[in-house]
Amino acid sequence: MKCNVYFLLSIIPVIPTFLLSLWHICKCTTIMPYTYKYPRPAVTADCIVITSEEEPRVLLIERGEEPFKGCWAIPGGFLNMDETTEQCAIRELEEETGLKIDKANQIGAYCKVDRDPRGRTISVAYLAIVERPLEVSGQDDAAKAKWFPVNALPPLAFDHDEIMADAMAKYDQLKP
Repeated sequence: MKCNVYFLLSIIPVIPTFLLSLWHICKCTTIMPYTYKYPRPAVTADCIVITSEEEPRVLLIERGEEPFKGCWAIPGGFLNMDETTEQCAIRELEEETGLKIDKANQIGAYCKVDRDPRGRTISVAYLAIVERPLEVSGQDDAAKAKWFPVNALPPLAFDHDEIMADAMAKYDQLKP
């Protein structure tokens, strides 16, 4: 017991210094949210799927929600924080059409300031090629999913006409 008392008496002078150091460490390592001077755009990914048939077809979805509700569009959506844009494109394709693919080839990035009426959005587009039209259905925020001949497309939402033109050029490079 006598030993413990002497020990306590010996550390009393250093306790204020220790507490001050502890307070300083806690104060300096407080987790703060990120704050940036510049606003950040949203990021989306789109997945164009085209068949390798003699008369190729492309998979489109009819949008079930605004903006462009009722219009045809390329399957796609917003990027999750824990995925790449390719993973996002593949996930969104499955969520909206039920179609599962393993790999897609990047076509390009689309960043016109007014491309999405919901706000500043940058999209990365991907191309997947399948042998023939596979069974699909409109799911999630897609009212319908349907295969269209590439030479007879309906009017498309957003800037998807531009993306589709680039997808066809990429398709010509990659088709089997």
